[in-house]
Amino acid sequence: MSKTTDWLPKDATLIPDAVAALDPETRTVSTEGGQTLSYDYLLLAPGLVLDHDAIEGFSLDMVGQNGIGALYAGPEYAAKTWTAADQFTHTGGRGVFTRPATEMKCAGAPLKHTFLIDDIARRAGNAGKTEIIYAAHDNALFGVPIVSEKVRMLFRDRGISPVYNHVLKSVDAERKLATFTTPAGEQQMEYDYLHVVPPQRAPDFIRQSGLSWADKWTDQGWVEVDQQNLRHLRYPEIFALGDVAGVPKGKTAASVKFQVPVVVDHLVSAIEGRAGAEVYNGYTSCPMITRIGRAMLVEFDYNNNLVPSFPGIIAPLEELWISWLMKEVALKATYNAMLRGRA
Repeated sequence: MSKTTDWLPKDATLIPDAVAALDPETRTVSTEGGQTLSYDYLLLAPGLVLDHDAIEGFSLDMVGQNGIGALYAGPEYAAKTWTAADQFTHTGGRGVFTRPATEMKCAGAPLKHTFLIDDIARRAGNAGKTEIIYAAHDNALFGVPIVSEKVRMLFRDRGISPVYNHVLKSVDAERKLATFTTPAGEQQMEYDYLHVVPPQRAPDFIRQSGLSWADKWTDQGWVEVDQQNLRHLRYPEIFALGDVAGVPKGKTAASVKFQVPVVVDHLVSAIEGRAGAEVYNGYTSCPMITRIGRAMLVEFDYNNNLVPSFPGIIAPLEELWISWLMKEVALKATYNAMLRGRA
């Protein structure tokens, strides 16, 4: 396991402390340990927080028990989730897979989990014993219409049942009962396996700093930035990138890979007193795993245009082994290169 210090440039100073508060008027950052740091320019990349408490009756100590899974909470909970999911793929029953109404990191992940559990049940010869339901938070299965339609077709072919405009509100673990908020009122659904993906929001210090959008994502707190250069609209010395940036797309590591050069260009240009030139077009990549050994390499921009990196070689809406291989083998090396500033 690597440490943060393994990836930092030699002339960078690491302060191993969490941010407690940020004041853009005085240009200061306060840490939980009591330090106050001033800045000329500020780059915000704190990620997001998982709001498990927003789901009534749910807590992380439930994961792995009574058929409850929650992959997003980290490796420990992924292992516990597998315990519950593995039992479901062998004993069967009803599996309910959820997705929050908030913006979220890797919005394709809930779909991937749904596809994989279905595939594992099939490989175990238990497809006839399982009923799989995917609860979409709105009236689509994915934010890009052509991809949403492809997922709908795959669901149809595999007997996975989508329900739309269903947002998980509460969990009754003892009764194995999930309650959803829908346009028609609250709806209850029994389950044997339930995959919980919590609402996701900006960290508290961001939401309390006055840097968030005031007219959209008001319950989530994403930073108010220009979507093309990721520079704050009211405080030009501040940039935000990654999950916390308030842009229509971009909560994936692949997005960060394209955002960083844009921020660097505009930051260096600002220091030198000139205008930056680089533009972030909303590039987002989602290696959509659809079964073990197969995936679709879906890449798109702000306008929902498909922007494949390998046109003519990797068809973005085809389930391919090479797309799976890229997900399994190439991404770690790419992440490492990003940390070194080489990709």
